Amino acid sequence: MSLRGHRQDNGARTQDIEKQVAKDDGVDLGKKGTTRKTILQNLNPDGKYLQMWNMMFVVSCTIAVSVDPLFFYLPVINEDYKCLALDNKLKITAICLRSVTDIIYVLNIILQFLCPVKLARNVIVKDAWPIAKRYLLSYFLMDILAILPIPQVLVPIIFAEMRGSKFLDKRKFLNAVVLFQYVPRVLRIYLSWRKLNSNDKNLARIVWVKAAFNFFLYILASHVLGAFWYLFSIERETACWYIACTKQNGCNPSSFNCRNSLGNHTFLNDYCPVETENKTLFDFGIFQEALQSGTVASKDVPRKFAYCFWWGLRNLSSLGQNLQTSTYIWENLFAVLISIFGLLLFLYFIGNLQTYMQLATQRSEEIIRSVKFKERDVDLWIHRNELPRDIKKEIMSNITHILEEKKDVDAEKPLPHLPRELRKKIKNHLCKPLLRKVPLLEKNEHLLQLICDHLKPVYYNEHSYIVREGEPLDAMLFITQGIVWNFITTSNGEGIVTSKAQCIEKGNFFGQELLDWGFMKGKETEKELVDGEFKGSPVPNLSELPISTKTAKTHTKVEAFALMANDLRTIVSTRKTKAVSSIEAAWWHFHLEKKNEVSSKSA
Repeated sequence: MSLRGHRQDNGARTQDIEKQVAKDDGVDLGKKGTTRKTILQNLNPDGKYLQMWNMMFVVSCTIAVSVDPLFFYLPVINEDYKCLALDNKLKITAICLRSVTDIIYVLNIILQFLCPVKLARNVIVKDAWPIAKRYLLSYFLMDILAILPIPQVLVPIIFAEMRGSKFLDKRKFLNAVVLFQYVPRVLRIYLSWRKLNSNDKNLARIVWVKAAFNFFLYILASHVLGAFWYLFSIERETACWYIACTKQNGCNPSSFNCRNSLGNHTFLNDYCPVETENKTLFDFGIFQEALQSGTVASKDVPRKFAYCFWWGLRNLSSLGQNLQTSTYIWENLFAVLISIFGLLLFLYFIGNLQTYMQLATQRSEEIIRSVKFKERDVDLWIHRNELPRDIKKEIMSNITHILEEKKDVDAEKPLPHLPRELRKKIKNHLCKPLLRKVPLLEKNEHLLQLICDHLKPVYYNEHSYIVREGEPLDAMLFITQGIVWNFITTSNGEGIVTSKAQCIEKGNFFGQELLDWGFMKGKETEKELVDGEFKGSPVPNLSELPISTKTAKTHTKVEAFALMANDLRTIVSTRKTKAVSSIEAAWWHFHLEKKNEVSSKSA
């Protein structure tokens, strides 16, 4: 007996007209169409391939903005000769890394002209010109600005050529351009992240993505500020050299390049003291620390990178409050930017934290509301089944504990969610009164308990067939909630006629024929009884299950406990106790007496 579903078979044949392709001049148009269709499927905005590419592009952009500050570490000061050199090993490494990320960026620009675009209301544009026009008017200019090879070209050139009075102006221009290029590069990462998460409806995941992006910006800002601090420190020292050179007769500014280092520069130790701070001669301000620590003179990249990163992280966290600047205007602007960036990142973090707190509060309220609804429904189930107060207390305690662990509970069917011992208590309370209504079972408490232990909860929706007339009867049902119609259908030649239906309600059972199958004996057993000796029935055979003479159909939702044929067979076959044998004998005598009564009435 089981719930029955409806099966719909559609035998209509359809033909795919797209497969009926013509050939023109020996060219298979079907293959061309299939190839284009495959390409469009792979480039679908919601396809897995494009999603994977977008993720790879975001990772590439992240690496790119982390690589760019490495170019600021290329200049190295030789304190012995008071000249400026370039770290060639770091230069080659940074250029190679930046080139790889630029190649990926170029491929992404090409894909923007090829990929279909998903508009509002799930409209996908596949025509080439509208796709190209949309990209040209939106992100094309930003991508071009982001991909320009400014650091790898300008940094080595400007610092390698230290000639002329405009050298300091060129370096200021370089700083402005490099800083300006960071805006579209970081903005591209943000837009790509937002695109990846645009289809994500999981609010918690979105909050965590924002938190991760906030943390990334914090680390990136520390990395960039540390690199700028290193570069500006070198610029301030070389600026001091140029000022001192103008006061020294015979000094050539181009000789500050280590490749062209000529002449005596020992006078710079007096005009630009690094080891001892002298603000009267030249105030290095916030860059004094980098010069005194020897960071600008070291080619140990991990060492100076870690030191500069820590400087950036420390001052970004404190909003630059501990910075003691000089009167140099660009140094003060740099300190102001540190404070502004730190404040913006802090506000962004507070915004994400507030969103997370609102989400946590909303979830907590939803859980509390859900727990209340579930507890109310479970309480109604307890009330319908008239369970005692001690069992109710145990049920509610267990259900509340399960709900607090954020596990789902079917309030209409709470029994499977409860512990085994508690289920046994509930089953005894609900089923023993029903089992005692079965003839002869009410006097055999041991067998009654044995059968009660094997009962299983079953549930049926309204208007569902439990068993049809003529089908094997493989279960005996004890109704605890709901109404079941039990009726016979006959054919009068003109159609099917249903006889008067029997209403089986809460507290009743049906399928008693299954007990006859389990406990009744065959012809050989009847002969043994006539001879005055009873040895017990043979093991019931599932192939000889009784056939239902009536149809059982639910009128409402039904909750019941079922004694399955296989469980009854187990009771009879593997538990051949004295109680089972005695009930078999009593069951046989009961049916024999009924048979004799019917025979005498017939006579």
